[in-house]
Amino acid sequence: MEPAAGAWCTSTEVGFRLRDHERRLASVRLDSSVVSGDFRYRDDLRAWELRLPRPAVQRLEYRLALGYPDGATETVDDPDNPRRQGDASVLWCPDYREPDWLHLPHGAGRWHDVYLPLPAVRGEMVARIWSPDAATDRVVVVHDGPDYHRYGELGRYTAAMIAAGRVPPYHLVLLPPGERLEWYSASPAYARALANDVLPKLAAELGTDRPVIGVGASLGALAMLHAQRRHPARFAALFLQSGSFFQPRYDRQESGFRRYLRIVRFTGRVIRAADGPGVPVALTCGTVEENLANNRDMARALRDHGYAVSFAEVPDVHNWTAWRDALDPQLTALLQKVFN
Repeated sequence: MEPAAGAWCTSTEVGFRLRDHERRLASVRLDSSVVSGDFRYRDDLRAWELRLPRPAVQRLEYRLALGYPDGATETVDDPDNPRRQGDASVLWCPDYREPDWLHLPHGAGRWHDVYLPLPAVRGEMVARIWSPDAATDRVVVVHDGPDYHRYGELGRYTAAMIAAGRVPPYHLVLLPPGERLEWYSASPAYARALANDVLPKLAAELGTDRPVIGVGASLGALAMLHAQRRHPARFAALFLQSGSFFQPRYDRQESGFRRYLRIVRFTGRVIRAADGPGVPVALTCGTVEENLANNRDMARALRDHGYAVSFAEVPDVHNWTAWRDALDPQLTALLQKVFN
């Protein structure tokens, strides 16, 4: 059913309507990474309206770009849609469901910090670690850890799923990104720092030398795979979301990034390799994001190299909510497989 104003989604269409009874606006445009378009003014409704074929997503984040008769412009959220994600409005389609673990009780545990010097990159970081009350030697290490916790709700997932008995207990280690664009762009120095400085210090702190599960999204996923390829003994498995596995045939729009060629060279070496240090790996990627083609290629290549690969295309784009929504069942299955 179409609202008088706001947004709606059906099996075939998305629609947007903005009231403007006195026609104070000169133009309205949909601002979204998935679809875009110019609204038209409907005199019968005294409102601006846009209808589009439904894209291959179950939820849509958007804003409205407003133009005024005097030439002024502004971009705002939708005043008639109360659902928000950050500064964007969010449209839920009828088939979208939030993860059920968002409503589960949290398991008991504690947070503490560990200082980690990184001589290999002439840097340092402070890792944030959540440990369950139950004793465990299992460890999950996460790139972009603070954002995964804040926006991807990985800490909430961990505490809820352990409490529900869906996954075994494990320590969750959140690594801050530091010099992210340098460290996470297939940097040999950062891979060395992670393998030789970070993981041994964490092992001593947590009382375990068991190989870890590495987690990352976007450049963080690329960096985790890069580290595993160079230092395979440190990793028991990988969980990689929307990895930035750039290839020239798909990603020339990224060529302005100063470490583009380093990433392209690494990705090419992996795809062309005859084999590799295979471990279980789960990959996810949005159905309408730029990284989909290169993630499909990487999933095929890793499978050919002896990795036990699962690959899921999720009906969303390149954002934290999409990555959050794919944690279960994708990460859940990997944790069960590796930690049981």
